[in-house]
Amino acid sequence: MATDLTVPTLGESITEATLGEWLKMPGDPVKADEPVASLETDKVALEVPSPVDGVMGEQLVAAGETVAVGALIARIESGSGMSDAPAAGTPAPKSTPVNPAGAGENVELRGAGEEEADEAGGSHLTLSPSVRRLVLEHGLDPSRIKGTGKDGRLTKDDVLGAAKAQKEPGAAPAPAPLPPPPAAASGERREERVPMTRLRQTIASRLKAAQNTAAILTTFNDVDMSAVLEARARYKELFEKKHGIRLGFMGFFVKAACLALRDVPAVNASIEGEEIVYRDYVDVSVAVSAPKGLVVPVVRDAQSMTFADIEKAVADFGRKAKEGTLTMEEMQGGTFTISNGGVFGSLLSTPIINPPQSAVLGMHRIEERPVVRGGEIVARPMMYLALSYDHRLIDGREAVTFLVRMKEALEDPTRLLIDL
Repeated sequence: MATDLTVPTLGESITEATLGEWLKMPGDPVKADEPVASLETDKVALEVPSPVDGVMGEQLVAAGETVAVGALIARIESGSGMSDAPAAGTPAPKSTPVNPAGAGENVELRGAGEEEADEAGGSHLTLSPSVRRLVLEHGLDPSRIKGTGKDGRLTKDDVLGAAKAQKEPGAAPAPAPLPPPPAAASGERREERVPMTRLRQTIASRLKAAQNTAAILTTFNDVDMSAVLEARARYKELFEKKHGIRLGFMGFFVKAACLALRDVPAVNASIEGEEIVYRDYVDVSVAVSAPKGLVVPVVRDAQSMTFADIEKAVADFGRKAKEGTLTMEEMQGGTFTISNGGVFGSLLSTPIINPPQSAVLGMHRIEERPVVRGGEIVARPMMYLALSYDHRLIDGREAVTFLVRMKEALEDPTRLLIDL
């Protein structure tokens, strides 16, 4: 008896997705709620779980194909082992994802190392895309790593721990890396065409639509980060000991933005038709880099959150973005966006707003620069801030006022505590 595997409901207004990859092959045993396939939507990647215990049966859709919500994509056969696999010829052909150099996306980990692991372990290891990438980067044998995730699946922490142990004195030598691909002959020029992912297509269309619709203007200011760096250095150990999370920069910036948005409410507003919608709450979209593109999960009601609440929420979103486990609910909404290009080394940029929002704040790297203090030239850790905004709603005076409020709060964090 077979159980149909269909595309689940993906969220409001989303009617179709792209089948990213099959996590189970025909004949593989599966358990109820165990992921068997990954889907890519306009906003996030998510996994499709098996509805029952059994054996992976016929796969009706190949990786890369577009599927509608509710569509039948595979069948789960009753049974518990390879003997219950469908007859030869029925499985859909396996797809081999193309992985351009540096792309870091879903790589099919089925080289010689894993074939040996299958023979030793007796079963095929199901690895998430992020775990596959780490295994390949560190040249590890996944069958020799003990998994601590659900049903014994490997997690990123398992792989990183194994990689760290491998580097310690006395650890077993790492397996020899795979030989590099043959170098192109002198003068030979190569090209490779890879289809855009659904997420990348959506990012492109939304950003272009924002430029075509909004009157985008960017205003800049700089901030002396000495006080923030001093506060972090003084309290980071106590903070982590009490709250179980590191004290980062995002807590300071989110709290400072909430104060500034209270004083300049237009920056937290949006245009809907011929009306302006003002809000007494702040839902901050935090731009996070994921393996397949930029995503913006939302920290809701940030105006009432503590530093620890903000840091925990941002760290959790960052982990989920790398693992591809962000949900649609976590991605929807948002009244104001903060994007931190500084983690990649950006000195200055002009971010694009995320419609229907009216503004986005760009953070950049902290750099020692000469500034004048008390008539003397001194070195200070400075950061450029950039506010891109919709000039249809926000005037230059309001944009400058917002950045000045941010600067005041960051250069004197006491303001964050006394609500000034």
